[in-house]
Amino acid sequence: MHGAENYPLKKEISDLDIALPTYCEDQQYLDLLYATLPRLIDQVKPDFLFYISGVDILKTDKLGKLSMSKEGCYLRDKFVFEQARKHKIPVVVSMGGGYSPRIADIVEAHCNTYRLANEMFF
Repeated sequence: MHGAENYPLKKEISDLDIALPTYCEDQQYLDLLYATLPRLIDQVKPDFLFYISGVDILKTDKLGKLSMSKEGCYLRDKFVFEQARKHKIPVVVSMGGGYSPRIADIVEAHCNTYRLANEMFF
């Protein structure tokens, strides 16, 4: 899942590509994630999930072109982790993106991901 009109302009071809419209907000993003991830896990049966938990999806981000709230990021992370637990799939989490003018917004969103992982897995 990525911003359709975001960098790079020429995207790599992948097995599954979900291009999100500019200014996509929480509900539209989450609806797509909720509909896609469980089906993808059932279809692919992965040995592990490599999850890039980018926060360039935040509305405050100056480069990301999406309009997610911190709560939306939290709900995204929670769902990914729930799916990993439900299917007993190890998950690798990597921070990604984050270009909000206030560094505190970036740090808080990234920390929320790892706090949630700690609550759910430890």
